Amino acid sequence: MIRKLAKSLREYKKPAVLTPIIIAIEVMLEVAIPFTVSYLIDLGIKLGDMGQILKYGGILVALALASLALGILAGRLSAIASAGFAKNLRRDMYYKVQQYSFSNIDKFSTASIVTRLTTDVTNIQNSFQMMIRLMVRSPLMIAFSLIMVFRINAQISLIFLFTVPFLGAGLYLVMTKAHPIFKRAFRIYDKLNRVVQENLRGIRVVKSYVREDYEEKKFKEVSGQMFKDFSAAERTVALTGPLMQFSTYAGIVLISWFGAKLIVARTMTEGQLVSLISYSMQLLISLMMLSMVFVTLTISRASAERAVEILDEAPDITNSENPVREVKSGDIKFEDVSFSYAGNWGNFALKDINLKIKSGETVGIIGGTGSSKTTLLQLIPRLYDATRGKVLVGGRDVREYDLKALRDAVAIVLQKNVLFSGTIKENLRWGNEHATEEEMVQACRLAQAHDFIVSFPDGYDTYVEQGGTNLSGGQRQRLCIARALLKRPKILILDDSTSAVDTKTDALIRQGFKNYLPGVTKLVVTQRISSITDADKIVIMEGGTIAAMGTHEQLLNENEIYRDIYHSQQKGGVLNEA
Repeated sequence: MIRKLAKSLREYKKPAVLTPIIIAIEVMLEVAIPFTVSYLIDLGIKLGDMGQILKYGGILVALALASLALGILAGRLSAIASAGFAKNLRRDMYYKVQQYSFSNIDKFSTASIVTRLTTDVTNIQNSFQMMIRLMVRSPLMIAFSLIMVFRINAQISLIFLFTVPFLGAGLYLVMTKAHPIFKRAFRIYDKLNRVVQENLRGIRVVKSYVREDYEEKKFKEVSGQMFKDFSAAERTVALTGPLMQFSTYAGIVLISWFGAKLIVARTMTEGQLVSLISYSMQLLISLMMLSMVFVTLTISRASAERAVEILDEAPDITNSENPVREVKSGDIKFEDVSFSYAGNWGNFALKDINLKIKSGETVGIIGGTGSSKTTLLQLIPRLYDATRGKVLVGGRDVREYDLKALRDAVAIVLQKNVLFSGTIKENLRWGNEHATEEEMVQACRLAQAHDFIVSFPDGYDTYVEQGGTNLSGGQRQRLCIARALLKRPKILILDDSTSAVDTKTDALIRQGFKNYLPGVTKLVVTQRISSITDADKIVIMEGGTIAAMGTHEQLLNENEIYRDIYHSQQKGGVLNEA
């Protein structure tokens, strides 16, 4: 785990390595201060020798200033190293998520990924900064202080040899008990974020159904669970304080007791006792810092494990060794294709699909809810890979293509359209970042979006709220169609993407496609038979299989299900018009 995380250091290795070295020098200077104080007392103050007082006083000032300068430098370097490490780690995690296939993303909730990229990375950053500073400083201070205590009086140093291991064992027991609680608490943190996210996204539904009380109750329950777990973890961690104070103050009392006896027996000087007490305080502070490090490490260990889960997740869909980088045509062929979201051992959403589509054809796909229409289309740009069989585009297995080349050749417009915060222009340029204004206008005319865009005061510079909440459903769909057209794809997939527009606009969009996109293969998933009557072929999906296939006239004459749907929609249309 540490090795995996350490890869995110990269250009910040130098400050990360320099920080412990500078801190080691700083610790040596600080350890020399109490020793110098003993000489100041015994040779200067006790004897009234002003020369010695000035001499050792000057040394003390120099040691203190040098230690301060090194401390400031170490703090600056550690801040740069930890902030840079967190920046790289967050970037690595985010980029890894971008490589995920849909099946990879399905393993993590959106709220969980957001928490890992924010809260967990912050915990790791704080822990890393403590590791390169306090995790170095505290053990070195303890070690050097013990050496100096042993040099002053070997017998008294035995007191620390008993108290330090006692404290270390206690800290270990506390941390091993607290870690699983923190790990559980972070899972609840994910749940809390999910509840908040759902509430904010669906705030209009919550208010329209007057469900504020229910949402408040749900939030209170999750928040209460998190309070319970974090309280239990913090109570466990809080034991480190009394344990540390007992060990340290017991050591100071014993040093003072035995030190006083040694002074009376003239085997120790007053300056040496002062030094021993100073070293005891250094040990106290170092042990306090060390306990803080252990607490932070306990919390961040759970965060680190969650971050590594993101980094270790292997994308299911990757490029082959020598990928094909050009899609020659929009020909599509399904050869004995079966697909399961759970792999070979799961229930198959698609079974034994055989379908051939020529470049430039328009194919309509209809079927009931759950008939796997969308699943079928998602295999074309390799959003998922077929579990069995092959999907071919342009005469090549889609697994042979470079992913970017394949997906650039396939444009998908979903029923649930996604627009991003920014101007209409910025959203359109997701299809082609170099698109000119003329190209955007042409695409919007084809998608029947130009008229409503120019009706806005700012036209194409109109700001779109996150998710396109300031636009109607039909407007969002038409913008998404225009965005897809700007890709100049060889294959255009419309997944029920005109469901929110009226039949007249739908007909105008289809007429534009027919006139201006003759060479583009068009796959249209719809519930309206009127949207696909002029298709070259219509595929009826049922239970993950192709139940029937043919032209509108053939299916109307030969397929009872298609005929019933057609007549019911025609009747509904007449009634509605009446």
